Amino acid sequence: MRLVYAAQTQKGAAMLTGNIGCGKTTTCRTFIQSLPVSEYEIGLIANPMLSPIDFLSEILYQLGSQKNADTKTELIHLLNEEILNNLENGKKTLLIIDEAQAIENNSTLEELRLLLNFQLNDRFLLTLILIGQPELLEHVAKLKQLDSRISIRYHLSPFELEDTREYIIFRLKIAGIKRDIITPDAIEKIHTYSGGVPRNINNICDLCLLIGFSIKSTLIDSQIVEKVIHDRGK
Repeated sequence: MRLVYAAQTQKGAAMLTGNIGCGKTTTCRTFIQSLPVSEYEIGLIANPMLSPIDFLSEILYQLGSQKNADTKTELIHLLNEEILNNLENGKKTLLIIDEAQAIENNSTLEELRLLLNFQLNDRFLLTLILIGQPELLEHVAKLKQLDSRISIRYHLSPFELEDTREYIIFRLKIAGIKRDIITPDAIEKIHTYSGGVPRNINNICDLCLLIGFSIKSTLIDSQIVEKVIHDRGK
């Protein structure tokens, strides 16, 4: 995974984008769970719509610091101190900003760039991961110095038909269903109607299973999918 590579190699900054429902939050959660707690100090900002001062204060808090300050300069010093403490304890510092497209204040984005100035022997002491909708690309592009620090970029696209099929089968297995209960025609209709967006696929499949259960059907066929699509269109 590209995000794991960015964290392991301390690449400075990485950016993950995708439309609503394409799995950014799930990807982020899986990414965090894959990192050893003993090796990483992770700060996650889920609501970045803050003033620059509040933003820095929230970063400090999310990184586990009990300290705070009233000025930007003091907050920067405390963040630097926290990052160096992590380094001394054998931990890498990782900052994840979810819904980063919501940052409309360029001054707040500028603070992120300044955090990437925390370096030692030409090595980044903090890895920044920006996660957001496609408009995040435009926001970051306006700040050339921040844009140039982003070494890894990845866009989550909607699934192709085969991806949708494998995703549905995987989800069914996770739920404890080991046999094929959704017909190929049904999967194709689910893919077409959902646009290959994981969140839409989940919602349609849930409703299909509910209807299948209610009519005591052992298979989810295209007729059940068509009923779900029809009902959702009302």
